[in-house]
Amino acid sequence: MPAAHTTHVTPAEAVTSAEAVAPAEAVAPLLRGIAVLRRLTEADGGTLSLSSLEKTTGLARSTVDRLTATLARMGYVRLDGRDVTLAPRLMELGNAYLAALRLPTLLSARADALADELDESVSLAVGDRDGIRFIHQATRRRAMSLSFRIGDLLPAERTAPGPLFATEWTDADWHHWRERRAADPTDHIFPAVPPREHPTPDEDFVARTSTAASDDHALDDQLIEPGLVALSVPVRDPGTGRLACVASVVSHTSRHTAPDLRTALLPRLRATVAAMETDLRTAPPPPPGPPRAGLATWTGASKQELGREFVESLARGLTVLTAFGEGRSALTLTQVAQATGLARATARRALITLTHAALITPAPDATYALTPRVLSLGFPPLSRTTLPDIAQPYLTALADRVHESTSLAVLSDSGEEIQYTARASTTRVLSARVTVGTRLPAHATALGRVLLASPETRARGYALVDEELEAGLRAIAVPVRDRTGRVVAAINVAMHAARRTPTACETEILPELSRTATAIEADLRVAGRFVHVPPT
Repeated sequence: MPAAHTTHVTPAEAVTSAEAVAPAEAVAPLLRGIAVLRRLTEADGGTLSLSSLEKTTGLARSTVDRLTATLARMGYVRLDGRDVTLAPRLMELGNAYLAALRLPTLLSARADALADELDESVSLAVGDRDGIRFIHQATRRRAMSLSFRIGDLLPAERTAPGPLFATEWTDADWHHWRERRAADPTDHIFPAVPPREHPTPDEDFVARTSTAASDDHALDDQLIEPGLVALSVPVRDPGTGRLACVASVVSHTSRHTAPDLRTALLPRLRATVAAMETDLRTAPPPPPGPPRAGLATWTGASKQELGREFVESLARGLTVLTAFGEGRSALTLTQVAQATGLARATARRALITLTHAALITPAPDATYALTPRVLSLGFPPLSRTTLPDIAQPYLTALADRVHESTSLAVLSDSGEEIQYTARASTTRVLSARVTVGTRLPAHATALGRVLLASPETRARGYALVDEELEAGLRAIAVPVRDRTGRVVAAINVAMHAARRTPTACETEILPELSRTATAIEADLRVAGRFVHVPPT
């Protein structure tokens, strides 16, 4: 008998296919923009050249140029020459899903506490058709640690949560799963996991699902890769009894075997899950948060300014996703139109398109809700963003504007030194040159005085140091605050004293420096809503 032939669909073919089978009222530019974001999400570092996007999407170069220009205008990508890179502000789409879901807000503290107690990684996951997606991760810092990110998609059959979600699958779900397994035997469409080395029969997962249904927990005994083990318990919605999410403890075989994981940790995991279910049952319904205002006006103004280079239908379609959020988990067409300022006809076509792209699901009561697949739009790579990552492009732009060196720094654990974590230099012959990682006395630097926040500095909102650290060196710095208002870093502009007087620093440099800090803080607020953004 000849070997079975498997055909892999390329990303470019997938884009063409998605458009070919789309409903007649679907918005083609919106589908194409979604495809661009997904290709960038799958790329190393969230970056692709324009020519690579042209190749992987199968779109014309002129179309790729217009789509990326529109996404850049929205702050969702950065354009650097011929390269396109995902930008932290794109995380507002995933944030809309996570806020509407509420589970990270209600349950993450329990997961974090269990991780601290057990000294093991703990995760929360939701089902996404025949896969699972992580919505929260509490990982341990070890030489051997997990690389999964929030939003990563894993095949259900290679995980501990998978059999638990499969207990609720319909016949159609099982049929889709079998088709996917046959078409993709090495798990090519799941970039978060290594290729399958030893394929298992479908019956193995069916049996694991049956066992999970009777045991009310499930194990992953090195199914993803050798050495990785996990134990999962379902967290059920008190109102319906169905799975809300699955909580897992993840370790490796040098610390626990899979049976040992169950014997030693299952009671503690069950106790945490019971507390989580109590939290779900007793949490008051959230008041609807304010939707973003003026979206339709903004997109219209951008179209007026940029003309053909701005794809208004793409921008308006993506803004529909941001209409959802905490207290707005299910919306009618009318509510979506009101929240975005779009005409009902425009909102309706966007909802049709987003439903076709599996980012939105309709309900029998004529409402719509976001699906976990919204996390596929940039969230996994961006969930590992650090503060220096966020700040670097803004520092570079600031250095270009003021023609002076600029830096980001944080306070050391001792509180006595600052550590430089990002830099942008000028092309001057004489300029302040400090490498990333350098430490200096906090009290003698403008950055340090902002971070130490003396009463005078706090009142002024900035610090100016004139030739105290080194003769001829003048610097001015402002704080960078996180979404809670806490100062987490500082940025400065440093120069030779001969180029600007202290007064000129305050009148010429300080406004530019403050605008840069505001821009960094805006991205930090988005990036830090559901994930921890490391300061270094």
